[in-house]
Amino acid sequence: MRHFLLQRVVTLVIGIAFCAGNKSSSAADEYAYDLVHSSVSFKARHLDISWIHGRFNEVSGRFSLDREYPSKSTFQLTIKADSIDTANTVRDEHLRQPDYFDTKQFPLIEFKSTNTKVIEGGYEVTGDFTMHGKTKKITFVFKGGAEHDFKGTKRVAFSTELALKRSDFGFDKKEIGPIGDEAMILIDCEGVRK
Repeated sequence: MRHFLLQRVVTLVIGIAFCAGNKSSSAADEYAYDLVHSSVSFKARHLDISWIHGRFNEVSGRFSLDREYPSKSTFQLTIKADSIDTANTVRDEHLRQPDYFDTKQFPLIEFKSTNTKVIEGGYEVTGDFTMHGKTKKITFVFKGGAEHDFKGTKRVAFSTELALKRSDFGFDKKEIGPIGDEAMILIDCEGVRK
């Protein structure tokens, strides 16, 4: 009986060691946001008759993809609000002021995922989106996710479009003016595997 118990303990220890050894092989792949091959842009209605287009030039982020346990995958994005660029210097400076982005008080726009689900063609991602000092939970679909090996560097890319109302993030409705409340956000991000 004693020999049998000893054999069981040894088997259990070997099993735990094997599982621990395999855990690292299923660890998530980490990717850094590649600013050169990525963009965060937007468009908003002007006087409800045309669109104003713009982008943010300073963006960073990272994402972690766990192929074995996709729900453990995470996405993070940080945008410097004063890097806004609509190809018009006067308008850009106005957008940085307190009646719009108030970039001195709220320098960053951030997204951090809290839940990830695999869907056909990509991931459904839910997380906390912070802009203008207010955080709201949003859900969107990241399309893509296939890894590509280019000259020995592993890359993966995603894209999404989502509509956000500025008034949901503490922008004064009375100050929204001729540029519409709702903006379409377009994110194309390519990540480089660390």
